Amino acid sequence: MMSTSTEAISSHGKKAAIAAACTLCAMTIGLPSHAATVAVTVNVQNLAPGNSVSFAPLRFGFNNGTFDAFNFGQAATAPIISVAEGGSGSAWLPAFAAADPMAVIGSLAAPTGALLPGGSASTTVIVDSAVNPFFTFASMVVPSNDFFIGNDSPTRFRVLDAAGNLLINAIGQKSTDIWDAGSEAFNPLNAAFLAIGNNDLRTPQNGVVNFNFAELAGFDGLTTAASYVFSSGLSATSDIYRISFSVAAVPEPETYALMGGGLLALRWLARRRKATEGGNGGRATA
Repeated sequence: MMSTSTEAISSHGKKAAIAAACTLCAMTIGLPSHAATVAVTVNVQNLAPGNSVSFAPLRFGFNNGTFDAFNFGQAATAPIISVAEGGSGSAWLPAFAAADPMAVIGSLAAPTGALLPGGSASTTVIVDSAVNPFFTFASMVVPSNDFFIGNDSPTRFRVLDAAGNLLINAIGQKSTDIWDAGSEAFNPLNAAFLAIGNNDLRTPQNGVVNFNFAELAGFDGLTTAASYVFSSGLSATSDIYRISFSVAAVPEPETYALMGGGLLALRWLARRRKATEGGNGGRATA
């Protein structure tokens, strides 16, 4: 049987260890997350009427506001042409990374590839909002030869403040926000997302970037690559696309360290208790 003094020492040690472990766990709960780093979930929705336009994967970036992909009234350059004519980010994404090496860039595609009417998709990225508060995007509108949606000014959409709070919950696009890159002439036989179209073929237009959604009606009655018969059905007030955002805090590394310390202390206590009970035949000492 243990002596009374030994029991007192053991009991005191256990209480101290439990108190330390609880303190560590409590500290992890009370610690604030990093003021600038947040997990941002980006969700996209195709709001166009049924059998109307679909969208190629969204190319996007959280950035410092320096990458300017295109300008209204000017000739389109290779980065935006890669999006507008083929829905690809092959030139847009590298150009973005070169202009803003700290930007968080990526692509968001629907499971079906093209985001069909009524469809949605989402992804989550980690963003330092003190460095990358702005949001830039581009997506090809299909069927078309060179239509797309995107922001002309790189500082138009400041989504986050320096503390990681949302300044903009959603970005909406209407039919009047559809751009014509002016780089490829209208021709259903060369258009993307049409059963009769060969998107590898193109006829240069040599125009400039401008707004244009009316030309989409020229594809009415043609079968799309998704097997529905296209019908634009768009008016000047039609909603076609929405990008929405939500944020969650990202704990600091020291938070994980404190939490790990608390869990290790509790694990040590459990082992010590098991060993003590085993040494006494599973009975508590008197």
